[in-house]
Amino acid sequence: MAVLPGGSAAGPMNRIEWPDKKRFAFTIFDDTDKTNLQNGLPFYDFLRDCGFRTTKSVWTVKGENRLPGAGSTCEDKPYLDWVLQLRDQGFEIGLHNVSSATSNRAQTEKGFETFRALFDRDPATLSNHAACGESIYWGAERLSGINRMLYTALMGKNHAENFRGHIQGDPLFWGDICRDRVTYVRNFVYNEINTLKACPFMPYHDPLRPCVKYWFPSTEGADVDSFTRMISEKNQDRLEAEGGACIMYTHAGNRFWNNTLDAGFKRLMTRLSKKNGWFVPVATLLDFLRENQGHHVISKGERTRLETKWLLHKIMLGGST
Repeated sequence: MAVLPGGSAAGPMNRIEWPDKKRFAFTIFDDTDKTNLQNGLPFYDFLRDCGFRTTKSVWTVKGENRLPGAGSTCEDKPYLDWVLQLRDQGFEIGLHNVSSATSNRAQTEKGFETFRALFDRDPATLSNHAACGESIYWGAERLSGINRMLYTALMGKNHAENFRGHIQGDPLFWGDICRDRVTYVRNFVYNEINTLKACPFMPYHDPLRPCVKYWFPSTEGADVDSFTRMISEKNQDRLEAEGGACIMYTHAGNRFWNNTLDAGFKRLMTRLSKKNGWFVPVATLLDFLRENQGHHVISKGERTRLETKWLLHKIMLGGST
């Protein structure tokens, strides 16, 4: 059995034994906002050619009251054909809610059935879309105790309490669907290249949020600038030296492509690809960690530390969702 980095208050941090004698793990969870064939295809062609296999989320349906420029959905046939090609090339396809617009329960059910029909399975991974009122345990519901009160005071009650996907009986409720059909849901984002260092016990179950089987955190990289800052040469070398794991959070549609793929992104990812890393999709990485550390139920102290660290990043330092 591999040992996970992070250790405890009583002992030092240990290295993990990655498959095939790899020295570290790296992957990406890509929220699909603003992504279309024009900007998405060169991004993923580059990742594929470098040997990376990552996770691309989709919206299965356009939905109602969809904002212009939100990005393509699986109702766009050429885009869907491309996404299916990505799946066949070894990329994981996840969900970013079923639509870019708020969906009621019936619409969410339809979106999940569409996903299963298109991809022959349910999504293993999901991230909430901040524009969707049915986002599950989102806003203030991500936090507990004093952290929740502070978040609500800083963000405003209307924003903090605008998410209802977990509230049984609400028209937007789909918590049972999430529990039964999704394995991993993304939550906190950290300004830390080694995501596993920020949360050594990922993925974890939170009994205060029972509609999610397992939560996982990610590393800040919402746009091309924050992404390239995070994968600096120094950070790459530290991730390798620590034997850690990075799950980058990003939007491939957020300025990586401007008639050409960003030169800094290409240079740094090319450098990273030449290291002895395990470059697998998010669910593959999380399955491996869960198989090795077992079913981890987060403690009150662990929850408080994760929440406080994220809140500092989000509110005080201007971090992303």
